[in-house]
Amino acid sequence: MAKQNPPLRIIPLGGLDGIGKNMTAFECGPDMVLVDAGLMFPDDSQPGVDLVLPDYTYVLENEDKLRGIVVTHGHEDHTGALPYLLQDLNNKVPIFSSKLTLGFIEGKLSEFRIKAPKFREVKDGSHISLGQITIDFFSMTHSIPGALGVYIKTPQGTVMHTGDFKLDQTPIDGVRPNYAAINRFAKQGIDLLLSDSTNATVPGFTKSEAEVGPSLYSAIKNANGRVFVASFSSHIHRLQQICDAAKRCGRKVVVTGRSMLTNTRVARELGYLNIDEQDLIDAYEINNLPEDKLVVMCTGSQGEPLSALSRMANGEHKTLSIHAGDTVIISATPVPGNEKAVQQVVNSLAKIGCDVFDKSRTLVHVSGHGSQEELKLMLAMTKPTYFMPVHGEAVHLRAHAALGRKMGIPDDHIFILDNGDTLEMRGGVVKVGQAVESGVVYVDGLRIGDTDPIVLRDRQKLANDGMVTAVAIVSLKRKKIDAVEFSSRGVSFTIDDAFAHDAEEAIIKVIEKGKFNFTASGTDALRKAVRDSVSNFIWNRTKTRPMIIPVVMEV
Repeated sequence: MAKQNPPLRIIPLGGLDGIGKNMTAFECGPDMVLVDAGLMFPDDSQPGVDLVLPDYTYVLENEDKLRGIVVTHGHEDHTGALPYLLQDLNNKVPIFSSKLTLGFIEGKLSEFRIKAPKFREVKDGSHISLGQITIDFFSMTHSIPGALGVYIKTPQGTVMHTGDFKLDQTPIDGVRPNYAAINRFAKQGIDLLLSDSTNATVPGFTKSEAEVGPSLYSAIKNANGRVFVASFSSHIHRLQQICDAAKRCGRKVVVTGRSMLTNTRVARELGYLNIDEQDLIDAYEINNLPEDKLVVMCTGSQGEPLSALSRMANGEHKTLSIHAGDTVIISATPVPGNEKAVQQVVNSLAKIGCDVFDKSRTLVHVSGHGSQEELKLMLAMTKPTYFMPVHGEAVHLRAHAALGRKMGIPDDHIFILDNGDTLEMRGGVVKVGQAVESGVVYVDGLRIGDTDPIVLRDRQKLANDGMVTAVAIVSLKRKKIDAVEFSSRGVSFTIDDAFAHDAEEAIIKVIEKGKFNFTASGTDALRKAVRDSVSNFIWNRTKTRPMIIPVVMEV
């Protein structure tokens, strides 16, 4: 009977082409559920772009089917696209997640002045029904409290989605992965497993978060001056350990950086971050404190130019400054692509005369993602019939697929997909389905949309080679170019009189040789000829190719 009914479609819209912008739709007949709605930060090939979102056109086209949005945890790469998606949806759909995640989402939506949608708090053991799709939630450990995995049941079969996870036996809040639930679902049968691939290339086990605490305490205890600790503002377990170490060393804690202030406030209000009011002080009150009695928790572990750490390193922070003798702890690993930015901040701090700790020097950071042995354990516990690695770059997905083969899953039961590819499940049997529209949406200033690849290419060209404007003054009566004026920005050569004279001659020669229509309607061809002749002249003279902006003025 199940074979006649509509299949369960698994539609990854993001998260399969890098670390970030995770979003997967599950559609069964008239019902659809979206799991996660994250963003990604731009790389060097996307100059001027602020944020990168998954293209969620498919969700908007089928929003009459959308029964709810499930968010596995509170990191930006799982929640960051929500404000944009909710603004585009006509119907208010409920959002299901843990208490802390909903607190973070509420703070984010208030920044966008979006009225709070229907929040539905779920926790380990919660069960919800959304049309034909039922979902059971189970706790997982990650680098943020309130992380959940989901077990999805439909008339056509079952799917387990791990969310981001590692198997930490000594988590800071004592909430371990719910192994009993995972094994119970495995007994019921898991037709398809979607599992986090971020650390699939890393052998062994990921160290416990609890191992970071002693290293942080040691670095803070042995520091002579002030201590600045940069970490992700959502890494509440890490912030808890920093606060605990500060208290043990008799130091007060200052919080700076917009997201750090927001997230610590939300986490304290909801009971996830425990620090006494008397141990927290405002950044404006630090002048009354001895330098060895202060720990500053700040944003900037990724070298973001506008973050608190970067601004302090450059002397641009309005209340805090870093000087020689201070200790700076960078308690994070650079996200792929951010290594250069982080190194620049480290060098700036070294020039000031700071003592800088990062994970290459001591254990001030551990990953929130499981390494190969944990990924194999998850496969061993779940015993899925089919397996699809998610959340990673191409190399991570393929490394995770190789682990699946080692664990005995047949090659034709492992699916490595791209965003927009789909899987279809009928009666527990999974096959590749028809692809849907996918891609990325750029947030560029206040504009949200498909920033044209040509625009990005032009920006790169401007950044690399600069631009030259050539204004050709054309006499329509005499059918000739009277003069050409040049100006430039960002080029490596000087446009002096000799250069301008030779370039003008080159243009006139091309125009005289060609057959051009010297009328108002013929200026497009003239403009192209001016551009091509200037470009060729500059290439022959300087071996560079700046962007050429030709202007034809008729007199």
